[in-house]
Amino acid sequence: MRSGTMTIQLINGHFTPRESLDLITRMIHVKISYHEEKIREATTEEDVKMREKRIRELQRDLFEIRQQLQSREGFVDLASKIELN
Repeated sequence: MRSGTMTIQLINGHFTPRESLDLITRMIHVKISYHEEKIREATTEEDVKMREKRIRELQRDLFEIRQQLQSREGFVDLASKIELN
């Protein structure tokens, strides 16, 4: 693997509100599943509480995004990337 910064472009395009919500929902669900798995492996209550808090934040963000996209018409520009440093 190269040293330094590496960027992976996950999403970059124009989508309908329904397609946008589907993509965002899938990505957030993957992240929630990751935290749920880490909770099962957690050894400290502090770690569990931190991950539960993060899950609630992700759920709240998804709720807000869903509300915003349901009233949207036309296309939505989405961009998502992962940067490794």
